[in-house]
Amino acid sequence: MDRISVNKYKDKLDSHIAKIRGENGEEIESWFARDLQEFLGYARWESFLVAIKRAIDACETQSININDHFRQVTKMVEIGSGAKREIEDFILTRYACYLIAQNGDPKKPEVAFAQSYFAIQTRKTELIEERINLNARLEARNKLKESEKRLSQNIYERGVDDSGFARIRSRGDTALFGGFTTKDMKKRLGIKSSRPLADFLPTLTIAAKNLATEMTNYNVEQNDLRGEFSIASEHVKNNSSVRDMLGSRGIQPEKLPPSEDIKKLERRVERNEKAIKDSKDKLPHLIPMEKNDE
Repeated sequence: MDRISVNKYKDKLDSHIAKIRGENGEEIESWFARDLQEFLGYARWESFLVAIKRAIDACETQSININDHFRQVTKMVEIGSGAKREIEDFILTRYACYLIAQNGDPKKPEVAFAQSYFAIQTRKTELIEERINLNARLEARNKLKESEKRLSQNIYERGVDDSGFARIRSRGDTALFGGFTTKDMKKRLGIKSSRPLADFLPTLTIAAKNLATEMTNYNVEQNDLRGEFSIASEHVKNNSSVRDMLGSRGIQPEKLPPSEDIKKLERRVERNEKAIKDSKDKLPHLIPMEKNDE
């Protein structure tokens, strides 16, 4: 997501902030569910209500008072010719919005942004961009883990042991990184021999490894390839093909700089999750409210 898009989404959510005066006089940020519905791309209120109810269930599961974060209200809206009618709505705290976004589709840019926006207490663009990029890398790494787990199962069922799987994967790396073995790449990037190479690769390289592994899984299953030699040859071909595709765009995987240790990123995400849970603003019992029109 580029900076222009981040600023666009941020400005839109900022414009819908409602200021609530808390019981101690402090200002608490809140949002109307109808505004959040539009931002997250839900065409029908009934569909969005499902996400709200899931978020409420998540709140209950954590033994958190629902009324502190979800306040059902009715609003008057114009329906044409000056006529008005009442509609259902909710006043939501930042935490409630966060839970709702967590139940959305992260592939939608609005949802991915909202998850970051509501999880981070400060709305600095740089921090939001960092978290979005962090989530993308974690998602890519988890996909690679799943595809490699499937490859391990496939080759085990076809007469290859754990040592053979390690050799197959290493030969694939050598093809992808232009002759550099897994050991070579760890040394090149300053990675301890005991740590997985993929934990330090940038998102693009992780996605490339995943694509090659998924191609191998597909052809192994479709063609019922058996034995280490046949499967290794297939894996090398697929990694070479992916390398050629990257090369056609001027990208050489072995020359890309390493990224931060994925384990550190996971711990950072966990700290962010804990922070949003531990520092929740609550809706007061009385809610005089004024919309931010700035």
